[in-house]
Amino acid sequence: MPARHEITGLVLAGGRGRRMGGADKGLVLHDGQPLAQRVIGRLDPQVGRVLVSANRNLDVYAQWAAVVTDPLPAAFGGPLVGILAALQRIDTEWLLIAPCDLPQLPPNACERLAAAVGAHAAAYACCAGDPRVHSLLCLLHRRCGAPLQALLEAGEARVGAALQALDAIAVAFDAAELTNLNTPDELAAVRGANDGRR
Repeated sequence: MPARHEITGLVLAGGRGRRMGGADKGLVLHDGQPLAQRVIGRLDPQVGRVLVSANRNLDVYAQWAAVVTDPLPAAFGGPLVGILAALQRIDTEWLLIAPCDLPQLPPNACERLAAAVGAHAAAYACCAGDPRVHSLLCLLHRRCGAPLQALLEAGEARVGAALQALDAIAVAFDAAELTNLNTPDELAAVRGANDGRR
């Protein structure tokens, strides 16, 4: 099982935020805190170092973690481009990826993925009892860089398909742990639920 110091964390915040109305999703507030900052704070105790994948507002993200940008001309090329850019930069054996819209990232997510990965090069989260895959919460060995590059060059940019090609192992999480906030409506629903509990 990889140790904490052997793992670099990466928070994905480099998208166009189309489903969030074009807003920089990592900077959207949740409970008074930018989503990316919240996830960085949850990831930091689990890994040796945290990076953030971003393509705009770099000065803001740099306050919280070292920034990795998509290489030109592939900027805003999707999460797989950001993941590959980070894999090419890290000096650890492993990269733990978490999306910025996962505000309830479990405090033991890294431990659970690392314990399950075994001899595999990758592990990813899925909902217990639910076929949906949460492929953006995953653990990758740095040797995944070359096959991911080959997939991108072949026109395959989907992270789920890349994990399948890597023979990644699935790790079950509770649905509440993997709640994504992708849209203004999802954000409003969570805010409303939180207000109702106060």
